[in-house]
Amino acid sequence: MEEHFFQCPYCWEEISMLLDTSVTQQTYIEDCEVCCNPIEVSPRFEGGELVSLSVKNIEQ
Repeated sequence: MEEHFFQCPYCWEEISMLLDTSVTQQTYIEDCEVCCNPIEVSPRFEGGELVSLSVKNIEQ
């Protein structure tokens, strides 16, 4: 697991999430710990290193 910091696409607060480095590519939904809105998180790892991260709001 790796902790990563980024800005929430709703409230723009800096938040952190634990990302699972054992899965090469994944997409999942997490709620912002500040504003509680759903965020689509899509990290991609190569050799256990984060190579890309997409974080976007869920269109409602």
